[in-house]
Amino acid sequence: MKLLLRRDQKSGLIGKVTFTLTVRAELTDEEKSNIKKYKLGDTMLYERATLTEKGSGLLGVASRLAFKMMNISVSVADLADGKKIDCKDIVEMLAVEDQIKEAAQTFKNVLQAASTFGGEEVIHLT
Repeated sequence: MKLLLRRDQKSGLIGKVTFTLTVRAELTDEEKSNIKKYKLGDTMLYERATLTEKGSGLLGVASRLAFKMMNISVSVADLADGKKIDCKDIVEMLAVEDQIKEAAQTFKNVLQAASTFGGEEVIHLT
């Protein structure tokens, strides 16, 4: 697996700059097969925030909708297909990037373990 990251920025109408991080994994055929075989597509690799209070009525619906729009999440399927993440500043973008790198490395380890089921792995010790 290769993790591809692209950093961009764009200016809004009032001059506010938004930073965009595009993430995508380049997967081998074996890795794609293991993702499908073990149904890993919905596995969440990164999630920025969690909603603590749901509220009720119309206000609750509005708050959940606003939260969903602000929340950043990256699943295995997102990583395989590619996903753009808008960040408010460079610091947030770098933090998100670090978290995604760490999650992608962990996921690569999961895929590597999945590839050894039904066989054996040889580890050379020095």
